[in-house]
Amino acid sequence: MDERDERDEVVVPVIEEELATGTRRVTTGAVRVDKHVEKRVRRVSAAALHEEVEIKRVPVNRVVEEAPKSRRQGNTVIVPVVEEELVVTKRLVLKEEIHLIKRRMKDRVVKEVELGRERAQVRRVKAT
Repeated sequence: MDERDERDEVVVPVIEEELATGTRRVTTGAVRVDKHVEKRVRRVSAAALHEEVEIKRVPVNRVVEEAPKSRRQGNTVIVPVVEEELVVTKRLVLKEEIHLIKRRMKDRVVKEVELGRERAQVRRVKAT
């Protein structure tokens, strides 16, 4: 080797690669959702309460000093009916009482009811 070669230095570059990462939004596709309402008739059964009133006229024909007030005995409402009678003197005569008897009844009711239900259909749409 000659002198020059021994003095010359060889420079070897050292290279390093760096990686930069990131994200960006890219549309790759889309979907379309269609909803359809289906109607169907279903038979439903439910209990329905109702009340009935029986009217019973009860003769009393008793003389009273003043008109009695309406009153309640259990599930019966008693409504007094008075009338004035002309005698030598005027007096109140309780002619009758009307007894209203309330009974609670339960019936089975069947009706047809229309119900709605939605169904969704999803379709993929091509990206733009």
